[in-house]
Amino acid sequence: MKTAPAICRKKMRYRSKETAEAAAQGAFVRAALKLRVYRCQLCRDYHLTSRTKGMKTPSYEFQQLRPQ
Repeated sequence: MKTAPAICRKKMRYRSKETAEAAAQGAFVRAALKLRVYRCQLCRDYHLTSRTKGMKTPSYEFQQLRPQ
């Protein structure tokens, strides 16, 4: 995913993929927002996006949908 410099500056940056995935999972649990993690080509950190086209579905979304 290609991010424009102005957008990169505005977005929250996560140093590790695990930290970004934890933030995305928290948003999914709190507000049912489907966020994906991607590595920014500009800053080399991780950002979150709501775009889902061509991105892998995180495992925590599958866990939420499974009947208990």
